[in-house]
Amino acid sequence: MDMIRNGLKQALLDKQLQVGCWMSLGSHTAAEICASSGFDWVLIDMEHAPNDIPQVLHLLQAVAAYPCSVMVRAYWNDTVLIKRLLDLGVQSLLLPNVQTAEEAERAVAAVRYPPRGVRGVSANSRSNRFGRIKDYFKKADDEICLMVQIETRMGLDNLDAIAAVDGIDGLFIGPQDLAADLGHLGNPGHGDAREAMGKTLGRIANSGKVPGILAFVEADARHWIDQGARFVAVTGDSFLLARSTESVVAAFKG
Repeated sequence: MDMIRNGLKQALLDKQLQVGCWMSLGSHTAAEICASSGFDWVLIDMEHAPNDIPQVLHLLQAVAAYPCSVMVRAYWNDTVLIKRLLDLGVQSLLLPNVQTAEEAERAVAAVRYPPRGVRGVSANSRSNRFGRIKDYFKKADDEICLMVQIETRMGLDNLDAIAAVDGIDGLFIGPQDLAADLGHLGNPGHGDAREAMGKTLGRIANSGKVPGILAFVEADARHWIDQGARFVAVTGDSFLLARSTESVVAAFKG
């Protein structure tokens, strides 16, 4: 069996815009609907959603039939958690709240096999199709797409050092947390926060790494794309359900 190629990583290396959908509901049906809608990627969220390891596996299986890349946001930059996600077959990871080069280096080590890293070795897991991909250990590291979130002042201060870490493919701005750390809790649209985000996208692009951001308002998403963002979350399953149901209710009870 041939090595499974990471289409998302290749598209980002080719500087193609990749737009995606955030999945927080933990619903297999919602995951299938999102994955079959034409998005370049979907993200399974573990940080702010009730998705644990078994649920992630079920969601991966639900979307596997569709031509859509899958990323998982781990709930923390934790070596053991990352190992378990990789063994499930996850090739693209987003890690929250990375603030220093040392934290970025730890993340890279977690996704690489020895001697380049510390990833635990399993010869019979979903990642290597239960031992059927014979050259998996030689090629696995190269198919990992690793992105880290910049969400704090400290992250901004250390952005250049984080971006310089070999093995970090992209840096993703978390608008809500970054705005909160800048003193604007609940208001990522504040002028100071937007200015910081725009400058940060430029710094990421100048580093040669992929600039990413979350923007569920279309005008914001288009603005950040114009500013150089190439990995953009443009909506989410729970967001769509909440806003659409509100709209229907307003139409009848307005």
